Amino acid sequence: MKILHLSDTHGKHHLLKNLPKADIIVHSGDVSEDGTESEVLDFLNWFCDLDYQYKIFIAGNHDLCLDNAQQIEDLPQNCFFLSHSGIEIGGVKFWGIPYFVSDELHGDIAQLTAKTPYDTDILITHRPPYGILDFDDSNNFGCVDLQQIIPKIRPKYHLFGHIHAAYGIEKSQHTTFVNASLIRKNEIVNKPVLLEI
Repeated sequence: MKILHLSDTHGKHHLLKNLPKADIIVHSGDVSEDGTESEVLDFLNWFCDLDYQYKIFIAGNHDLCLDNAQQIEDLPQNCFFLSHSGIEIGGVKFWGIPYFVSDELHGDIAQLTAKTPYDTDILITHRPPYGILDFDDSNNFGCVDLQQIIPKIRPKYHLFGHIHAAYGIEKSQHTTFVNASLIRKNEIVNKPVLLEI
């Protein structure tokens, strides 16, 4: 199974041409810049028309109109919006955790993160775990709650973005971490990451 992972396109998805072939495409948030419904709809029209057997996406902190959304109506049967929810494809279990500042302000991050099933194979979040591909401007910006739960869940892959300067792949004993942020300084400079499960 091949998975193409991208994140943080911030409304510039139409600039992506000749994407690599894969079975599943995963977008880990910040599909829009200002979080308006029209921006997200434009992304969805593009994303749903892509030639991949399955499509999965979550919301990032910029995708404000999706805050508190548990589902999106009228998506094609092969396109999945994950919001503290999961999907199993070909025996591989995906779980998605969006990121909104409102969750942080309400102190809900730890409780929401704790809902992640322990049999998750591929964890999709917008934020990185603290200390892994989260460094920018002399600081680590990752999530401590994710840092604490990852060793317990031991997903094969943890896919995320959010910290644009920390694009890359890092491996631990049990998990491969992938930050697929495509944007730097308001331009697409990085490539989506192709993974083989």
